[in-house]
Amino acid sequence: MSHIRKGLAGREVVFVDGVRTPFGKAGDKGIYADTRADDLMVKCIRELMRRHPELPAERVDEVAVAATTQSGDQGLTIGRTAALLAGLPQSVPGFAIDRMCAGAMTAVTTTASGIASGAYDVVIAGGVEHMGHHPMGSGSDPNPRFLSERIVDPAALNMGNTAENLHDRFPAITKERTDAYAVASQRKVAEAYEAGDIQAALVPVASKKAGQGWTLNTVDEPPRPGTTMEDLASLRTPFRAHGHVTAGNAAGLNDGATAALLADAETAAELGLPVRMRMVSFAFAGLAPEVMGYGPVPATLKALEKAGLGIEDIGLFEVNEAFAVQVLSFLDYFGIADDDPRVNRYGGAIALGHPLASSGVRLMTQLARQFEQDPSVRYGLTTMCIGLGMGGTVIWENPHHPDFGTDVSAEAGATAGEAA
Repeated sequence: MSHIRKGLAGREVVFVDGVRTPFGKAGDKGIYADTRADDLMVKCIRELMRRHPELPAERVDEVAVAATTQSGDQGLTIGRTAALLAGLPQSVPGFAIDRMCAGAMTAVTTTASGIASGAYDVVIAGGVEHMGHHPMGSGSDPNPRFLSERIVDPAALNMGNTAENLHDRFPAITKERTDAYAVASQRKVAEAYEAGDIQAALVPVASKKAGQGWTLNTVDEPPRPGTTMEDLASLRTPFRAHGHVTAGNAAGLNDGATAALLADAETAAELGLPVRMRMVSFAFAGLAPEVMGYGPVPATLKALEKAGLGIEDIGLFEVNEAFAVQVLSFLDYFGIADDDPRVNRYGGAIALGHPLASSGVRLMTQLARQFEQDPSVRYGLTTMCIGLGMGGTVIWENPHHPDFGTDVSAEAGATAGEAA
C-alpha cells in the first residue's frame, strides 16, 4: 500500500519524550515494597521536566495519569495529586483514567485528541501500577449480573484463563512456541541492556526497606537473563492442569510508573522540543472478554484503516507481552514470523514486567528509540490486549525517515500529471 500522510484530524500530535521507573517485582520482597505509587509517578514527571528545561512548567496544559486500581496511594485523582507533588504550578490541572492494561496508552490518546482539537498544546500522560499494594482486582465488586446473566464468561475474570482459552482457539500455538518466544524475549532484553538501549529511558529511584536501608534502583528487577527452554519446561501451569501458560511465558506481577511528554508540532517547534514520533492514528476495539488477548488484532485493523496503511507498511512492532500466546496469535493473524526482527527488538513484558496501567508508554519509549536507530522505518505501532475483552493500537511515524513530512501519494499524482 502506498504511504499516505494521514493522521488525526486537526493539529499534528508529536511524541516529545518518555521515561519510566525501573520495574519491580510486586510483593514484600520487591524493590518498591515500601515505596508509594504516587511517588513513583512523581519521579517520572520530575524527570521529564528535568530533561526538557526548554519547556516552561506553566506551559503544561494537562497531566493525565492512569491506574487500574484507583485507591490508596494511587487514588485521589492521581493526575492532579502527582502534578502538585512533582512541583508543577498549581495552574496545571490533572485527572485520572482507567482502561486496565491500556491505561497509559489511553492517557496518551485522550490527551492527544485534546491536542489535535486545540484544547491543549503540551501535556504529560502516563500511568502507574503498584501491584504489591494493589493486587489486580483488589477492592473491586463485579456486578453479579455478569455471571448470573452470562454477560461475561467466568474465565474472563482471570487473565491466565483467557490465555489458556487462546491456546484452545489456536492449537497451532503450542507451549513449545510460547516458551521459545519467552526465551527470546529474555535474550533480547539482556542484549538491549548490554547496548544501553533500555537504560536511556529509566529514572533512578531510591527506595528504602526496613532493615536494609536505602537502595538506588537503576535497572529492572524482573528480567531473568540466560533463561532456557529447559528452565521453562519444568514450570507448573497454574491456570489449568496440563495447560500451556506458566510464569515463564507470561508477564509477572509488577510495580512501576511511566510518563510521556506530548505536544502539537507547532508548539514543539516554538519551544525547541524534540520530535521523536508523530501520531498517525489510534484505535480501540472490543471482543469477547474470555479471549481478551486477541484484542490487538481488531484494534490494529481499525488503526491501519484510519491511517490508510496496510500491515506491510509497518516496519517496527511493539506488542505488549502480557502472555506469549497473545503475541503469537497477533503475529499469526498478520502472517508475521515468531522471530521477525521487526517485533519487540528490545524484548518485552515477559522479561521486563507489566505494571498494568503503566505499560503503554513503555512501548512508546522503546519504539521512539528504535526509530532513532533505524531511519529506514517510516511507520511503527504500539499495541496491547486489555482486560475484559479489548485491544488498543497506536500507529506512529518516524521523523528520521527521509519521507517524513511528505504525502507520497500526492507527490506521485503530481508527477503523473506533469508527465501527461
